[in-house]
Formats: sequence, C-alpha cells, structure tokens
Amino acid sequence: MAEARAGLVVALQANYCWVELDQPLPGGSSGLPVRRLLCTRRTRLGKTGQTICVGDRVQVDGIDGAAARAAVASREPRHSLLQRPAVANVSKVVVVASLAEPALDPLQLTRFLLTAEATGQPVQLVLSKADRLTSGELQAWQHRLRGWGYEPLLTSSRTGAGLDALRTTLSEPGIAVLCGPSGVGKSSLLNGLRPELELRVAAVSGRLQRGRHTTRHVELFALAPGALLADTPGFNRPELPTDPAALACMFPELRQRLAQDCCRYANCLHQGDPGCAAGSDWDRFDHYQQCLEAVLAEASREPLHKGERGAGLKQRGHRIEPRLDQRLRQLSRRRLRQQVELDEPEPLSPPGLADSDHR
Repeated sequence: MAEARAGLVVALQANYCWVELDQPLPGGSSGLPVRRLLCTRRTRLGKTGQTICVGDRVQVDGIDGAAARAAVASREPRHSLLQRPAVANVSKVVVVASLAEPALDPLQLTRFLLTAEATGQPVQLVLSKADRLTSGELQAWQHRLRGWGYEPLLTSSRTGAGLDALRTTLSEPGIAVLCGPSGVGKSSLLNGLRPELELRVAAVSGRLQRGRHTTRHVELFALAPGALLADTPGFNRPELPTDPAALACMFPELRQRLAQDCCRYANCLHQGDPGCAAGSDWDRFDHYQQCLEAVLAEASREPLHKGERGAGLKQRGHRIEPRLDQRLRQLSRRRLRQQVELDEPEPLSPPGLADSDHR
C-alpha cells in the first residue's frame, strides 16, 4: 500500500469517484505510472456531513497501485460550489442556451443564470446553434441580452463559428462548468473544443422540442494547462435561490440600478411599489416577479420553529409580503385602553365597610 496522496475528483459514477493524483504512482499493472484511481469514500466523511463533488480537492489513502484503487479519506475546504449540477471550486460558469431546436426560453434562461450567479463566480453566456437564425435575429438577441448585463458569445458546432473565442475564454486556469438545458449542444461544443473525446450527442425530440439526455454524469476535461472544463447532464428546471432578499443581487441589470439609488424601505422586495429604486421598466421585471413569488411561496412553507406558521411571510391578494415583526407592531386603541385599566390600582373600600362584613 502506498502512502496517502493528494488529488482532484474528476468524475463521479454511482458510489465511486475518479481521483486524478497530483503526483502519479510508479508502475501499475501495465508498468506505466498510475495517475487516476477509482475510489470509494470513507464512512467517516458521511458521518461528518461531508459530501464529495467533482472539483473537490481530496486526500486518498489505502492506495493499491497495481489495481489503481484507493479510498477518499478527507476533503479540503471549497472556495465555491455550484449546487446543481454539483461542482466544487468553480472559477467560471458557462450557461449554454440554444437559439433554435429548442428555441430560447427567456424565463428558463433566467433561472439558469440565477443558478450561475449564486456561485459568486464570473458568468459567461453562450448561445449555440447560431447558424439557424438570420443575422437580424442574432443582433436582436445580442442587444436584448446585453440589456440583461451579459455579453453573449454566438457559437455553432456545425460551422465552428465562435469555437476559437470560446476556447480562449475557457483556457484560463481553473474549473469552468458548462450548464444548461438538455439538447442545447453542450457536448457538441465540447466535441468541437476537443474532437478526440467523441462524446455522444443526440437530436432534439421533434414532437416535444426537448433535448435527450446524453451526458449521464459530471466529468472534468482538460482544455489547457491548469484549465479544466466540466461537462454536465442537462435538466430543464433549475432550482432558485432560497433567500428572497438576495434574489435581486443575482440580476445584473437590477444590481446596477440599486447601486445608483436606494429604495425607501430597507426590506424592499422590488415589486414596483412606491419608493422602490428598481422600478418596473426593465425587460426581466416579469421574470423577476415570477421567480420572487416562487421563492417566497417556498419560504412560507418552511417554518422557522416547530409550530410557527411560516418564515415571516403573509399572503395579501396575489402578493406575498414580509410579515411585520410582532415587536414592532403598535397596540390598537382598544388594547391600550384595556392595558391602562389593568394597570390602574383597585379603589379602596369606604371606611367602616370592612368591619361591617365581619358582624
């Protein structure tokens, strides 16, 4: 058995993970240095609540060089995490959206962008299948998405357009992640960047206009020295952030407005109310409203304490609003009058009345 080694988790498959060692082991069964190990995870990791994701830096022990097997003993602290798909230590998130087959859905794209923004890392928007639209249509999409705060990169795996620019963007050291709905062409783009991979791709369903799942697990691929790219399975409905107050900061165009002016109320949720600095005259206002309602509705179903009604939220018509802190609520005039009556001292009995009661 070799001594413990440090490495990077490059793939997860079922209950196993592939770890690429920083320093290869001498001579495996084939006589060549061993760089990748198929690893299980020590039980103590689960007992301490530590999960293992692609992109994690780990220590492995119990190494069997001849069989290229080992066990993950510990995990180093993460500096970032993309929740879904789960990738650790991400330095850039590349959101891929298809311009055709399937057509671009602005609300779905917004949800993916929110997932990317939640990591706190740079976000690059890539529009695939650009060869399917006219130049006028492409310019219209570029203009609209710039208003969202993104500079979209137009690509086509069929013609190769935009691949050189994408390769340059992804050649910086670190871990970049390709994420987006099924069928938008993530694996096709990766095949264009590294043709030798020959990743499996499939056509979009003609009836449903949805992509077929061809990528089954997350895996890291090297694009340049120190630069890794994660190909991820597609899914069509990413989860939203859980904090309603933090949602606005994940919209770049709204973030810019709020940096220039402040709302009248500190707990403003930017729903177009009087005194709100965000206003409602921006392209994604309706999408923001839909996402906010979904986040608030979910938060209202999660009580803070056992027996409590909800997380400080209430329904008013079609709107969900923060519930007023009970410590700040003013007493009604009737309640104040009752309180005064309770605080008043009881009247004294007339002289001699107490003695007559005992006669």
